[in-house]
Formats: sequence, C-alpha cells, structure tokens
Amino acid sequence: MSTATETTIVPSTTQEIQLAARPVGRPVPADFRLASSELPELQAGQVLIRNLFLSVDPYMRGRMNDAKSYAAPYELNEAMEGGAVGEIIASRSDDRKVGDVVVHSLGWREYAVLDSAATAPARTDLAPAPAFLGALGMTGLTAFAGLLKVANLQPGEVVFVSGAAGAVGSLVGQIAKAMGASRVIGSAGSAEKVARLLELGFDNAFNYNDGPVAEQLAAAAGERGIDVYFDNVGGEHLEAALSALTVGGRVAMCGAISQYNATEPTPAPRNLMMAVGKQLTLKGFLVGSYWQHMGEFAEAMAGWLADGTVRYDETIVDGLENAPQAFMDLLDGANTGKMLVRL
Repeated sequence: MSTATETTIVPSTTQEIQLAARPVGRPVPADFRLASSELPELQAGQVLIRNLFLSVDPYMRGRMNDAKSYAAPYELNEAMEGGAVGEIIASRSDDRKVGDVVVHSLGWREYAVLDSAATAPARTDLAPAPAFLGALGMTGLTAFAGLLKVANLQPGEVVFVSGAAGAVGSLVGQIAKAMGASRVIGSAGSAEKVARLLELGFDNAFNYNDGPVAEQLAAAAGERGIDVYFDNVGGEHLEAALSALTVGGRVAMCGAISQYNATEPTPAPRNLMMAVGKQLTLKGFLVGSYWQHMGEFAEAMAGWLADGTVRYDETIVDGLENAPQAFMDLLDGANTGKMLVRL
C-alpha cells in the first residue's frame, strides 16, 4: 500500500458542483451550485484522486430529471457525477499507487475517494490523459459499438451521422471510413463544423441550419440513399434518415439531443411507417451493455490514433466553477469534439 508523499498535501475537503434545482426545459445557472464538502477518511482498498479533467456529456441532462430511467437521477443538493480522469495522491490499495492516472465516475468535484476497483488505468503512454474520456474512453466505445455491433456496418455501405462534429459523431464517421464505408455523410450546426468534418475525411457534410434536413440529406445521399444512420439528434434528423434509408437499412439510436430540453411530449417521426415497408431495423443502445468489446475497441482505436486514421477534437473549459456553463453550452452545440472541463 502507498500513501501520499511528504510533499503532497492531502485535502480534507473538496469543491464540487451540486444540483440545486431540477431544470425545467433548458438548464440555467441557478440550477447548479458550487459547494464544499468533507472528504471521507480513506479506507482499506480505497484511493484519493485529484481530478484533472471532467467529462461533460449530453446524457447528464436526463439524470437531472426526477424520473425513472436507465441511470439514477442526480440527488438535489448532492455532488453530481460523471466521467473524470485524475491522479492518485493517496492510496490504501495494493492495486493502485500514488502517481497513477486513472479514469473513474466521480467527476464534477476536485477530489474523489473511491474503491480502487472502481477505477481504470489511463495509458498515458498511448495518449494524453483527457483522451481516455473521449476517443479512448466511453465516447469512443459508444461510436465503435454503435456503428459495428448495433448497426452492423458492412464494407461498401453508405453512412449518415447526425451531430457529426460532436464527440461521438466525429469518431463514428472516421471509424466508418476505416472499416470500409463507401461514403460517409455528416450533419452539423455551423459552416465551421461542416468544414472540420470534411477535414476529418467525411465525404459530404451539411449545416442543418441551412434548410430542411430531409432535402439536404437527399441531395447528399443521391439516388443511392444510405444504409446506416447513426442517430445522435432524433426529431427532424431521424425523420429525414427514414426517408433516405435503403431497404434493410439500420439505425443505431444513440441519443436525441434535439429533444432533451423539451417541456412537452415530442412527436415521433411522421414517416415511421417507412420502417415497415423498407424492413428497417431501429435499435436503441446504451454503451454500458457493450463493455465486453472494450478490449477489441481499445486495440483498434490505439492503432488508428497512432497512424492518423482517426483524429479527435476537444473543447476545453477551465475551472470547476465553469462546469455548469460548459454543460449548458454543450446542449446548445457550442463544442467541437469532446467537451471537457480542466481543473
């Protein structure tokens, strides 16, 4: 077992972001609170981590509601949770030593105490630490599993990705090209993001603010249509994709960010009957059900990053106190690639 060195100051308290109120519609600053709390005494098998980077993800919006879902709601007046990467500064575990950099789920705070078994090593010899919250972490596995295990992409197929300049979407497009897709089309919310997608190897991209998504997708896909749709947005994008999909096409339903702040029920696509006539497969998925593919994914992604096949972007906001604003900006599409908070 190892403990902090003499030069390391072991804190007794931590700053954290708490959920002060459940948002109605779009979250506002008053829904969050920067607070201080006592750190528990380190027990056998536990580690104390100084967080370096926090992950900011769209799914967190759902956990702010007091509603039954696949993840428990955040508790009011308690620290929020989320992915983080940090350095161990004290350890009572045989498996983790002081100085190790690890990934864990107690983000949105400066320091975290947790069982060493709830941490995973971040191979900083392969990539910088924040990459293990993005391309080499849950974000990357989401893209990999959704495209290859859920949508079952085959070489020569045409892929459409919505929210394509985001953390998951940008990786989906590049993985699709690496796995032999004949064409990859992406949608994004600005001309700058569209230009970035083309730099990343997308064959075609469009700004969904420039006109109806169905018209722009039809023009990009042509008569060939699309075989796979990776859905991060829902709503109008899903409706457009149903029209463009070929017979036997597949949809990997990863998210629906266009609907997360809705205060009224959102209608299903008006053309859902096309799923019958075209014999489509629409499958929702959660990355937690695909952890068994982590080894396969990590090996493939490490190779793609090393040879430049896959590149990734990060939008970094400094300061724990700015994490709520980073989250609100994420929902507004202000990020390119992974949204992170640096402590």
